[in-house]
Amino acid sequence: MDPSPLLTLPYPEIDPTAVQIGPIAIRWYALAYIAGLVGGWQYVKRLTPKSPDTRRLTPEAIDDFLLWATLGVVLGGRLGYVIFYQPGYFLANPSQIPVLWEGGMAFHGGLAGVIVAMILFAWKRGFRFFAIADLVACATPIGLFLGRVANFINGELWGRTAPGVPWAMVFPGAGPVPRHPSQLYEAVLEGLVLFAVLFVLQRRGAVQQVGLLSGVFLIGYGLARFIAEFFRAPDPFLGFLAFGTTMGQILSLPMIVAGIAIAVWSRRNKSAAA
Repeated sequence: MDPSPLLTLPYPEIDPTAVQIGPIAIRWYALAYIAGLVGGWQYVKRLTPKSPDTRRLTPEAIDDFLLWATLGVVLGGRLGYVIFYQPGYFLANPSQIPVLWEGGMAFHGGLAGVIVAMILFAWKRGFRFFAIADLVACATPIGLFLGRVANFINGELWGRTAPGVPWAMVFPGAGPVPRHPSQLYEAVLEGLVLFAVLFVLQRRGAVQQVGLLSGVFLIGYGLARFIAEFFRAPDPFLGFLAFGTTMGQILSLPMIVAGIAIAVWSRRNKSAAA
C-alpha cells in the first residue's frame, strides 16, 4: 500500500466562483485583483506624506493614478503571459489574447506595465519616477499575497511532487501524487515577508532615500520567486529550461540585478548629498 496519502493534508476545495448572479460569475481571482489594487491604492495614499515630493505627489494624485495602475497591471500582465509563456499558441490564435477570464496573467508582465504607467504618469505630473515608484513598491506585496491565495483557491500553479512532506496536498487535476502547496509558499515570501521588510524600511525613513525601496522590492521579489520556483511545478507547456531552471527563475534574475543596481545608485546618491 502506498502510505503517501496518510502524509498529506486534505486540499480545501473552494468554489473558484465567489458570487454567482444569474449568468454573471465573480471569481475569487478577480476579487483578489480588485482588493489588491484598492488596498494598495489606500496604502500608497497613507505613505504620500513621507514622500520627498509631497508638493506634487498628493493623495489626490494617487487617486488619479489608480486607473493608470489598473491598466498597467491588466494589459502588462496579459501581454507578459502571451509573450513569455505561450507566444506560439497566441500567434496562431490571436483572438484568444483578450480572453482574460480563462486565465493567463504574468506578474513580470504586470510589473513592466505598471513601470510604464508610472513613467508616463510621473512625466505628465512633473515629479520624479522614484517618488511614486518607491511608494508603489511598498504596496505591491498586498496584491501579490492576495493573488497567490487566489491561485491556491483555484487549485492552479501547484507545486512539485512532495511524497512524505506532512503538509503536501493532492490538488484536483494534478494527479494522485501529493504536492507542495507552492502558492502558499509564494504568498508568504512574496507577500507577507516582502511587505514586512519594506514596511520596516519605510518606517525608518527609507522613503526619503530615493530609489532604495524600489531596489529592495526588486531584489526581494526576485529572490522570493527564484526560491519558490524550486517547489513550484513548471508550466507544462514549457517544462524545465536551461540548467533545470524555470521561466519564473529566468525572468527573476534581471529583477535581482536591476534591484541591486538601483539600491547601489540610491546609496551613492545619499553619500553624495551628505
